[in-house]
Amino acid sequence: MYVIIVGCGRVGSELAKLLSNEGHNVVVIDKSQGSFDRLGGAFNGLTMVGNGFDLELLKQVGIEKADAFCSVTNGDNTNLISAQVAKKIFKVPKVIARVYDPARAHIYAALGLDIISGTILFASMLRDKIIESRFSSYLIESKDLGVIEIEVKAGLVGKTIQDINVTGEFLVVAIRRLSGVLIPESSTPLKAKDVLMGVVKVESLEKIKEKFSL
Repeated sequence: MYVIIVGCGRVGSELAKLLSNEGHNVVVIDKSQGSFDRLGGAFNGLTMVGNGFDLELLKQVGIEKADAFCSVTNGDNTNLISAQVAKKIFKVPKVIARVYDPARAHIYAALGLDIISGTILFASMLRDKIIESRFSSYLIESKDLGVIEIEVKAGLVGKTIQDINVTGEFLVVAIRRLSGVLIPESSTPLKAKDVLMGVVKVESLEKIKEKFSL
């Protein structure tokens, strides 16, 4: 993929390195030349000094052929404007903007943008750790589903995935074992100390917790 990232702070630089290491073509735009130091010597993408909403600069880096555009600066206004330019003017297929102010998140959504609100996400994850330490409803983009961890204890050892799935309510999608993580088949037997990662309907959460004595 050809990806343009606006903002080379901690998030932007890490995202750029991840994508670059995976073999994607990456362009990073930032107002400060010094920000590119975060990319390190192994980064093989393109860096450009400037604003993410500068039309001429965006044309120069080939935004017309971009598959994705991410604006992750530390300014909500910059992210909003840059994302709007990429989406409305250049018709980039996938546009993502970071927002700090939770109260403004709905504005981004109303404009048809994919948004990532670190403030909301982090607060929500902390809430999950406090209230439901093995459950998160923020790993899936739906308020109807969540992800739950279940440790395999004596009563579950030897049972298969098919034995413990609950149709329409709970589905095991991965098993974390001492030897690594695997995606199970319906006939996969459970072992002691396995940790199951399952998708659960939020409305069925209490029922599933009771079923597995959580």
